[in-house]
Amino acid sequence: MDARDPDLKKELDAALQTRKELGAEYESELVDSFMEKVEQRFDDAADRQVRRRLAEQQMATARGARPYATGAQPDQAHGLGLGERFAFVGVSLVLAIPLSAIGVVNAGLPGLLVTWSGIFGVNAVHAAGALCRLRRSRASDGERTPRVPGSSGDTAQR
Repeated sequence: MDARDPDLKKELDAALQTRKELGAEYESELVDSFMEKVEQRFDDAADRQVRRRLAEQQMATARGARPYATGAQPDQAHGLGLGERFAFVGVSLVLAIPLSAIGVVNAGLPGLLVTWSGIFGVNAVHAAGALCRLRRSRASDGERTPRVPGSSGDTAQR
């Protein structure tokens, strides 16, 4: 799903125009309708990507290459690759548009700040999880990690 999807932009413009015409009474229904369309686009894009990855793995297996899960690509063996992380950030920014509008309409500037704090928090937690998975995968692949004296891994004085 492209962040500059013209059809999605038209849908958002139509929803905003309809809100202007109908008033705030129908705002929640309009937002729900728009969010359903965004979710459907996201689901379609995710389905296409899953099918593409599955086909790539099947092709790699048919050619005799090791599939991702067995370590052919270490970053993907234990977590998300760069493409998936980038897609997560992109989708969160696309969804930030209607969420920001909802926050501003309902609570003004504080609503916008809360919305963007949530978006930042979700992305920060996602990035921290990816970093932890990467560290664990490197440790399980046999890379040496520095030990802190007195920690449970320090057995020189015992």
